[in-house]
Amino acid sequence: MSNNVIIRVVILGAIAILGIIGIQSYWVLQTWDIKSNEFNQSVRIALRKATERLAEAGPFELPSKELVTQVSSNYYVVNTEASIDPNLLEHFLRAELEALSLNEDFEYGIYDCSSQDMVYGNYCSYDVENPKSSEQIGPKRLPKHDKFTYYFGVSFPNRKSHLAGEMQLSILFSVISLLSIFFFIYALAVILRQRRLSQMQKDFINNMTHEFKTPISTIKISSNVFLKNENIQKDDRLLRYANIIKDQNDRLNNQVEKVLQIARIEGESFELKKEALDINAVLKDVVQSAELKVNQLGGNITTKLQGTSSNIEADKLHLTNIIHNLLDNAIKYCKKTPEINIETKDVDNHLELSIVDKGIGIEKEFQPKIFQKFYRVPTGNVHNVKGFGLGLFYVKNICKAHGWKINVDSIKGQGTKVLIKMS
Repeated sequence: MSNNVIIRVVILGAIAILGIIGIQSYWVLQTWDIKSNEFNQSVRIALRKATERLAEAGPFELPSKELVTQVSSNYYVVNTEASIDPNLLEHFLRAELEALSLNEDFEYGIYDCSSQDMVYGNYCSYDVENPKSSEQIGPKRLPKHDKFTYYFGVSFPNRKSHLAGEMQLSILFSVISLLSIFFFIYALAVILRQRRLSQMQKDFINNMTHEFKTPISTIKISSNVFLKNENIQKDDRLLRYANIIKDQNDRLNNQVEKVLQIARIEGESFELKKEALDINAVLKDVVQSAELKVNQLGGNITTKLQGTSSNIEADKLHLTNIIHNLLDNAIKYCKKTPEINIETKDVDNHLELSIVDKGIGIEKEFQPKIFQKFYRVPTGNVHNVKGFGLGLFYVKNICKAHGWKINVDSIKGQGTKVLIKMS
């Protein structure tokens, strides 16, 4: 994953988090305002009806204006302009509040002109298990209201908890959103950590493979010197050992080259050097170099180059490498002797290259994974063919870089066909 992708993910993630927090906060505040207004409206209605019933029982006339005044968020005063019976007041208050399903604890007090204080109060609790009394929470703490002469005040000490209970669904969604945000932040931290470790691993492999190039080159030169020496050539045992050193050095060099090629592909500076090529000519050169190994194994390579539009725009080095990789797989994964058929043909204004072998084949369940990095088809405890699982990953990425499509069709025990559509 490139630095630009990581930066975009972090920026977009931060914007998404801020957006979620903003929307959720707005939604919670709006819900709180709605529930608060509903509560205030219900309390006003209940107090008005209770006062009207109190006036009918009095009897006395109610003022035409400013009957119910909200002093604070949970405290209301009601102007009666007449003396009030505290027993009737409590009865009517309970009845009207319960009628509107406001079964919330409240306390009330009646203003006494003679003492200029709030008296005749009580705390009305709906908590059956832990009821509170006026001795515990007295109404004298209710503030006076200087504008009225005869009035009573009602306070709801548990108003906030009541509104919070009404917002349980909103609070639940908010908690879920916060948990999702924390999970996203944690996942992002894990991704950044894994990327850092992956980059460290990639740098180590790149440095290691580059360090291998010098001793590999030295061994190659030394083995060639041994092979050309007349004394070595006369001694069959030493000649065999010299050939082993050369073959194993070439094998090691090929594996190191594969790792370096993958590192170049995954690097941000990777670019194809396209040029006009004749695919048929490239295939002939590659087949000529592969035929020696195939003939040594008693096998055969046949070519059927029918593509008339064989001139393509491609990177010659990488095109040669992917053909070598595919032929190398066809040789390595044969049954006894490799039988390989290479064909080019024109199909719907594009060129198709197919490489077919009669090897061991691949089971259907493993075919979707063969282009993954480091993936190798499971063979149990048998490891006849060595490798890193990078060949087909390299082939897939080179085809993708050229805009080509590659497909694999294989039957276990019958062989494999690799088809590349070159546009």
